[in-house]
Amino acid sequence: MRTIKGPGIFLAQFMGDKPPFDSLKSICLWAESLGYKAVQIPTWDKRCIDLKLAAESKTYAEEIKGIVNECGLQISELSTHLQGQLVAVHPAYDVLFDGFAPPELRGNPKARTEWAIQQVKYGAKASQHLGLTAHATFSGALAWPYFHPWPQRPAGLVEDAFRELARRWLPILNYFDECGVNACFEVHPGEDIFDGITYEMFLEQVNQHPRACLLYDPSHFVLQQLDYIEYIDLYHERIKAFHVKDAEFHKSGRQGTFGGFQSWLNRAGRYRSPGDGQVDFKTIFSKLSQYGYDGWAVMEWECAIKHPEDGAREGAEFIRKHIIRVTDKVFDDFAASGADENQNRKILGLE
Repeated sequence: MRTIKGPGIFLAQFMGDKPPFDSLKSICLWAESLGYKAVQIPTWDKRCIDLKLAAESKTYAEEIKGIVNECGLQISELSTHLQGQLVAVHPAYDVLFDGFAPPELRGNPKARTEWAIQQVKYGAKASQHLGLTAHATFSGALAWPYFHPWPQRPAGLVEDAFRELARRWLPILNYFDECGVNACFEVHPGEDIFDGITYEMFLEQVNQHPRACLLYDPSHFVLQQLDYIEYIDLYHERIKAFHVKDAEFHKSGRQGTFGGFQSWLNRAGRYRSPGDGQVDFKTIFSKLSQYGYDGWAVMEWECAIKHPEDGAREGAEFIRKHIIRVTDKVFDDFAASGADENQNRKILGLE
């Protein structure tokens, strides 16, 4: 068993144009003042990091690491969620996802995909330069518009989509392997990898690639009504990153998992600040500790009700209280009778 590291905080939802949220140093000082020990850095935000430069210059990467360390923190992971999304985009989402790409690439899906692939590779190299072994990202999606089988899907449509997704990701995963970094896919609605089965489908297409790992976020599974505890039993060997995000699901006679096109505030399933939802984090932290997860527990704030600064302040203490310092002794060692092979054989009636 290993003791989980934390608390960490994902900076993406907190970056802004006013202090202390407008620069890496000031937001790190703010996070440290709340009790956080690490930050997960969004690589698309130039206020935090120049991703290309961090990949090309170890000196610059060490400068970024130095800024974080001087604030009393560590870097838990880098994130290329937005760039990973653009590795695979169905045409139905071209206009919506163009906002994730540089202005000069908008309206040019081919160039946008090439840019995204390079960005994620930069994420691998920058992670290596920073001494990190896990990297958070999304898979993107080609089959997602067809998750509900109506109209009837043509035979082979999903298989073709996953083959193409794998074709795009295999070179990236190989590069992650060269860098000694795990690509941790956040299993998430809107991605082709959105539950356990789709992850297995992807793994099959990438030949069980050892770097195709997981970012575990139970909130997405509450919204899908998936057993997020058994998920750990099934995939614990692949879980290399962890978002502490809560959620709740209140079914009714009017709406269910699809949400009825309602806003986040009015959906049956919605994300909440840690401790305000229905996720059984006591069992999650126990399970992850049992299986030896020794990565970071990183709060990701997404809540339609609570103010983000209150969520951040409460989240640090919430994670701290849930981290289990694993034992180095067996609780009934006081009653041990010692090791004696002859006695064991006698007890078993073998003599």
